[in-house]
Amino acid sequence: MQLLLGEPVATFGCGRTDTGVHAHRFTVHFEAQQCINAQKFIQKVNKILPPDIACHAVQPVPDTANARFDAISRTYKYFIAYAKHPFLTEYTFHLHCTLNVEAMNSAARLLTHMADFTSFAKLHGNAKNNLCSVYEAYWSKDEENNLLVFTIKANRFLRNMVRAIVGTLLDVGRDKLSVEDFERIADSKNRCCSSDSAPAHGLFLWEVEYRKDIPNAE
Repeated sequence: MQLLLGEPVATFGCGRTDTGVHAHRFTVHFEAQQCINAQKFIQKVNKILPPDIACHAVQPVPDTANARFDAISRTYKYFIAYAKHPFLTEYTFHLHCTLNVEAMNSAARLLTHMADFTSFAKLHGNAKNNLCSVYEAYWSKDEENNLLVFTIKANRFLRNMVRAIVGTLLDVGRDKLSVEDFERIADSKNRCCSSDSAPAHGLFLWEVEYRKDIPNAE
């Protein structure tokens, strides 16, 4: 950014994810002393960004706007492939077993009634508390690509939280755990009771939503 604008620039991202997790949409804010032509800026910045990162939009926001702390919700998606997809290998978790999706959705619905997610948080994390409000949590099928997709939306997420939830829900889908077991695990507030985390490469930060006075870039 400093090379492009010719002035010192500090960038601030909307958050951080586990190593290996992808971002479908990631918001960054920065301050610049000069006026920016959005179209030209996007073209120029994409020329210097690495191949696996692209800038899609840029727009002015209030001076006090913060990409991380002004977010009111974040949405993650986890992708599971039932069949081998050569072009999706790095972006889906390939499973060979049949899953009980109905049971997984019954367990997932419980998440919207929970407050303390200690059972799905990374041990010895630096969060002040493990309280989150989950607004949506459900599994759906992408018939065209033969994928199973988990979508979860919350006001905040803890380190490793989504992957731990997915890993435990998959054990529900494998009939290793019942829906009641899942609820007991959540109530235990003990990470050792939940299942292993799902692999990072199937997870995407999908969308970040902001207050109405901070327009979301399209």
